[in-house]
Amino acid sequence: MNPASMFKIKGAWQKFVANHPKFPAFMQAASQGMISEGTIIDISITAPDGRKITTNVKLTETDMELFKSFM
Repeated sequence: MNPASMFKIKGAWQKFVANHPKFPAFMQAASQGMISEGTIIDISITAPDGRKITTNVKLTETDMELFKSFM
């Protein structure tokens, strides 16, 4: 990834955090011992018109390797 792209992503992340300040705190709390092999992560999206979709994933050992690289 080139430096210009990294700065663009950093700026977008900073704006996201400014708009949604509770999200980083939530992710930090979740990473403090709650994410391990076997953890189930539920994701729900609700559109402005009320339509909703939900899914979940149960983390595997391989998934944990990816999560550890982000932490």
